[in-house]
Formats: sequence, C-alpha cells, structure tokens
Amino acid sequence: MNDETRLLGIDHGLKRIGVALSDPLGIIATPLTVLQATPKAEVLTRLAALVEEHAISKIVVGLPTDSEGHIGPQARTVLRWARQLAGTVSVPIVLWDESYSTADATATRRGKKHGRELDAVAAAVILQSYLEARRSTHEPGQPIQTFNDAP
Repeated sequence: MNDETRLLGIDHGLKRIGVALSDPLGIIATPLTVLQATPKAEVLTRLAALVEEHAISKIVVGLPTDSEGHIGPQARTVLRWARQLAGTVSVPIVLWDESYSTADATATRRGKKHGRELDAVAAAVILQSYLEARRSTHEPGQPIQTFNDAP
C-alpha cells in the first residue's frame, strides 16, 4: 500500500453506520465516527466527504454473511447500500466478512460504555481484520463487482 493513503472501514447497520480509519501505512485501524443510517443521501454525502478529507484509497465494507458464508437478507441489504456508495465515491470498494465483528468490538470495549461508539469499534475490527489479511495476500477482499448477480 502507498504510504500516503488510508483505508476507510464501514460497519453498516439499519440504525447506525460505524466508520473506522487506517493509519497511512495500513497497519492499524482506529474508530473514527458513527453516522445515523438515514437519511441515506446525507450519509452517502458525508462518507464521500470523509473519503476526500482523509485521502482514502479504498473502502472496506463489512459483509454479514451467514454461518456458511452465504448471502442472506441482511447481506443483500448491505450489498444494495454498498452499490449506492460506489456510485457516490470514486475509490474502490471491497467487501469483507464481518463475522463476529460486533462480538469482538464488545469484548474490546468490555467494562466501558457500549453506546454509539461500539459501531465505530466494530468498523475498526472489520478494517483491522482486512489489514492483517492484506499482509499475507495481495487483495483479500471481494470487490463489489463480484456481487453483480446478487439480488
């Protein structure tokens, strides 16, 4: 990864969207913010602004697959939303399995308040997992175009 770029991690939820940011070297993910999921147009505009503000080179969106890795109703919702985001930003979007990210975020925040910040911590868990996998393989995520046939 270029040492002048950052990645944005997203944990999409129906009520809130957690957002995390990598350091410029792509080593550490840090919780950034939590956005209300609606109105959708405002969320997409805000995310586009974050892409510009932080010189983001790629967005990693958590994909909630079922226990067998299949695309269920929740994952289809995230896919539709990620396609809308792709039409708003000019950087690549990859999807990354978010299995257990909320549980991991909860464990990370043990003994602390679990409100809105938990969504940003979950986004950081997703992004950190992606960053670690990226160290051992060229591109561990699935580009959004992979899911063109998914409903």
